[in-house]
Amino acid sequence: MASMDIFKGRAFHAISLTEAINGAPYLPTFLGSQNIFTPKPVRTTTVAIEKKDGVLTLIQTSERGAPPAVADITRRDIRDFRTVRIAKQDTLMADEIQDIRAFGSESELASVQAEVAARMKSLNDDIELTFEHMRLGAIQGVVLDADGSVIRNWFDEWGISAPAEIDFALDDPTTDVRTLCHKVTRAMAKAGGGAFVPGVTSVHALCGDDFFDLLIKHPSVRETWLNQQASADLRENIAFGSFNFGGITFHNYRGTDDGSKIAIDPTKAKFYPVNAPGVFQVAQSPAETFDFVNTPGQRVYAWTVPDKDRNAWVQMEVYAYPLFICTRPAMLLSAKAA
Repeated sequence: MASMDIFKGRAFHAISLTEAINGAPYLPTFLGSQNIFTPKPVRTTTVAIEKKDGVLTLIQTSERGAPPAVADITRRDIRDFRTVRIAKQDTLMADEIQDIRAFGSESELASVQAEVAARMKSLNDDIELTFEHMRLGAIQGVVLDADGSVIRNWFDEWGISAPAEIDFALDDPTTDVRTLCHKVTRAMAKAGGGAFVPGVTSVHALCGDDFFDLLIKHPSVRETWLNQQASADLRENIAFGSFNFGGITFHNYRGTDDGSKIAIDPTKAKFYPVNAPGVFQVAQSPAETFDFVNTPGQRVYAWTVPDKDRNAWVQMEVYAYPLFICTRPAMLLSAKAA
């Protein structure tokens, strides 16, 4: 019969469990797989972000020996933002592991470890789903909580207005879609300044189902591809796939199947930069235990909490302390299909 005393061993120590869960594969999620958010581990519960209102100016020519032009003083605005706390737990009852060693030749410890690992993975999947929800918010400039409330509106934080939505007019066969793509790229490059690196930074779009379907069947898109070998791609079923047109990579984004927890409006597209230095970051604060206090924050933490009074259960808990940041929300554009 399995014993609850095994949870006092090293295998179930907070540091060991955290190392194990951070070494597990990520839950397959599109924005997570793009790796556009640079991790910024911090030792505190806040992260400092500096805003510099620098501008590029033309320099007037001058005679040799004359004093050089004096640069304007760049104003700096340094602000602190608190990371948020994400936490979830599951409970393993003593009678659930009573006969856990009965199958095969596994030891009691190995069997209980497998059970705990399976439950930890389920908890971690929920954490990763929450991360994807926050990433999706950050690439639109507004990070939302699970209940729809606003965690951070980066447009408001930086004191700028969200760019006006672009009408792609995909219901009109005469629309020049390529020119609209150029409009998006130019606007993003101008808003990005030095963060939009020519030849490195690329423009991507997450598309709702209707927007994506109207786009790939639009005459100006199909005519461009007609005489190219790649046109075969448009004849295939590329639902939840991707293709490049007008210098933009369009993705038919698949969120949660309920279409509400994580989703793009079916008739919308959201444009964001990839490989734009410093634009997207995720701060990570340390956990709230003595094991991790004042250490650089990690992606996810995990530990167990035994029942000290009756030894009847053990709680498995996972925590994360992130803040998903967009430093240049003016680069984030949106479009409607019609």
